[in-house]
Amino acid sequence: MKALRGMKDIAFEEAKKYLYFLDIASNIAKNYGFSYVETPILEETSLFKRSVGNSSDIVNKEMYQFIDKGGHDVCLRPEGTAGVVRFFISNKLDRVQQKYKFFYYGPMFRYERPQKGRFREFHQFGCESFGEASVLEDYTIIEMIDAILKKLNIAYTLEINSLGCNECMPSYKERLVNFLEDKKEKLCQDCQRRITTNPIRTLDCKNNDCKTILQEAPKLPEYLCNNCKKDFELLQKLLKENNITFTINPKLVRGLDYYNKSAFEFVSNELGAQGAIAGGGRYDKLVEYLGGRATPAVGFAIGIERIIDLIKLPNEPREGFYFGAMNDEGVEKLLPLVKEIRKNKKAILEYTPKKLKAHLKAADKVNAKYCVFIGEDELQNDTLWLKDLEQKEEKILTTQEFLQMLK
Repeated sequence: MKALRGMKDIAFEEAKKYLYFLDIASNIAKNYGFSYVETPILEETSLFKRSVGNSSDIVNKEMYQFIDKGGHDVCLRPEGTAGVVRFFISNKLDRVQQKYKFFYYGPMFRYERPQKGRFREFHQFGCESFGEASVLEDYTIIEMIDAILKKLNIAYTLEINSLGCNECMPSYKERLVNFLEDKKEKLCQDCQRRITTNPIRTLDCKNNDCKTILQEAPKLPEYLCNNCKKDFELLQKLLKENNITFTINPKLVRGLDYYNKSAFEFVSNELGAQGAIAGGGRYDKLVEYLGGRATPAVGFAIGIERIIDLIKLPNEPREGFYFGAMNDEGVEKLLPLVKEIRKNKKAILEYTPKKLKAHLKAADKVNAKYCVFIGEDELQNDTLWLKDLEQKEEKILTTQEFLQMLK
């Protein structure tokens, strides 16, 4: 029996990388003032239709949507931001004049064609900041991703764009629609539909013919109002001053309908076509769209499966104890010692009696710092044979001397 197509198990070396990433990303998020939140994997379908947007491929093609036994229209979450916003509103945090910062991680689900770096069940680490309208927060979010990737020794290129606001976006959309209508017959069916649903999404089309046509499309940054232009220029200034290299990509709109103003994407050149490893931006209207009070917000998500492919684990120091014996009586004698050690340290007990050489090999495989062994002499003399596998030193100890050594 195999895992379903597009689903996979995480174990062994990959699991080590997964936990290593989460440890680094979570600690950095905490250093930036974010606290952990966990939202349900299953939500009402309407949450994502209203937030992600009906024009997105996620809602149109990719959601794991079904009617549950209570007759409710539900789906497995395709992304993390909408659930955190729903939590924010349902706990009435939008009514408090206070800034909130949350980080989260866990599985997301999209029914799409599995390929390298893209699965139907995948994992994301994300952060969402509520209540801060300043572009300084946009910069800080980018800086935090930069810190995570640098800690992991992962190279990237950063692309940024501004999607404007309610003042400048309508005039840009009008110009873009006029451009698209002239080229409509040459566009793919998705882009033809997007002309009326959300024309901005055509800029993100992956169809090669559409990409070629859209090279001549109006450039979004050229139509920004004074406020959006000022914020975008300040963001660029801050990035330059803090040695974070970037390029402006006027076609970067992200895959979700709720973004406005700043949008950004971190890309690795080691992953081929699916090179995006992190992305996000500002979504000042989403809380209001979902029934809350107007609240400025900005956030990002990192694709963990893609990051795992790029992580090189540091050499692990030897850790803990490995216990083994020559016979069953020795194994039973070790049980209370192992129990005592596990109160504070890692301890592995091999139940099968083996010769010392076999136990040393096994201790080496689990990267233990110490090997503790009871052979026939040790059993007769009520002692333990101990070897420090780092220092290559060995000694004979009584049980009391061994426990004293631990203290």
